[in-house]
Amino acid sequence: MKKTTLVKFGERVRQERLKQGLSQESLAAKAGVHRTYIGMIERAEKNITLENIEKVANALKLNINDLLTFE
Repeated sequence: MKKTTLVKFGERVRQERLKQGLSQESLAAKAGVHRTYIGMIERAEKNITLENIEKVANALKLNINDLLTFE
């Protein structure tokens, strides 16, 4: 089954969040979004906006390009 971009992005956010030892709640606080929003992103339930991609990338101290690079 081919993974959608939303699934790949959600997996990438989760991978980086866990690598940095952050909870969904702490990442949400750093990004200035609601804690449930991070879970929805990671489960590919939300089509995240470019503005929120930037917020999440900044909270993870990543360049947007790095966050959008899928393995």
